[in-house]
Amino acid sequence: SPLIIKDLDLYPQPPTNTRSPTLNSEEPNIPWMSSGEVNKRIIRSTDRCITQRGFDSCSTKMIPAGAVVVALAGQGKTRGTVARTRIELCTNQSLCAIISDANVDSDFLFHYLVSQYNNLRAVSSGDGTRGGLNLKMIREYRVPVPPLEVQREIVRILDQFTTLETELEAELEARRTQYEHYRNHLLSYESLAARGPVEMVKLGECIKLSFGERITKLHDAGTRYPVYGGGGASFMTDSFNRSDEFVISRFALSEVCVRFVPGEFWLLDSGITFDVNESRCVKHYIGQFLLSRQIEIYRKSAGAAQRNLKTAEFLSMGVPLPCLSEQQRIADLLDRFDALVNDISSGLPA
Repeated sequence: SPLIIKDLDLYPQPPTNTRSPTLNSEEPNIPWMSSGEVNKRIIRSTDRCITQRGFDSCSTKMIPAGAVVVALAGQGKTRGTVARTRIELCTNQSLCAIISDANVDSDFLFHYLVSQYNNLRAVSSGDGTRGGLNLKMIREYRVPVPPLEVQREIVRILDQFTTLETELEAELEARRTQYEHYRNHLLSYESLAARGPVEMVKLGECIKLSFGERITKLHDAGTRYPVYGGGGASFMTDSFNRSDEFVISRFALSEVCVRFVPGEFWLLDSGITFDVNESRCVKHYIGQFLLSRQIEIYRKSAGAAQRNLKTAEFLSMGVPLPCLSEQQRIADLLDRFDALVNDISSGLPA
């Protein structure tokens, strides 16, 4: 039955430093973990180190290897995320660490708290990104504690899945890199010209833009179709206004400003789709061309923190157009390659 974890040390604690002084207090050699690093899940190194003088001047404490670290606060999805340490380190005030007693395997505790992510966020104070966990909430959080041999068997199984997941992600990332290289090569003017005549035209001569329509989660939330803006899916609704389209972001937050969205969905006014002049262009060829030029599109957009698409400059981009049959051949090749990278049913068997 669920038990309260007993005899756990949770940091941060009162300002009692426990690290022996180093010979050089100016050398940044003490691992310092920030809240964003919990997304690494296993902490074998930190992005930053601090000096002994910096360590002595604040209330942080050294956390041993084998602890479970919980994000108390953080923007977006960070709050409630957990990681396990494999080195001795200290943290900022947005994190706390749990040192389990002899009855609780720390890796079992890690896996259990991973499964409790939504519940941890639900019990935290506030709402949205302003919520926060505190030590009282964590101390009172109830955890099932089976016998140690059961805990360790659970850890063994879940760690094996973690290893397989890591290997799979590495394989998919390698495929994405290969796909992007192949796509950029196929769509270069030099590669196209080597196979036959190529005409350079302005993008505006090939496509007609179509803007999405604004709806709100408050008034239009549903369960059937995802709602996409320029940055991806945000909520669900019960109507759709697009199907199987390339979406261009009007307000790019990153270099991923073009994406293909399969199936039926609702497009917000922060996104743009396009139609093509079918006598000159194959739609998926143009879409693949835009995917290959995302960095250029992003950098040409105006603004700093949020870049606004400058429509006139976007439509003035040069597009290499081979004959329709060659466009179709390239589009088919790249669509199949895309499925090998992103579609589980196609990609994993291959």
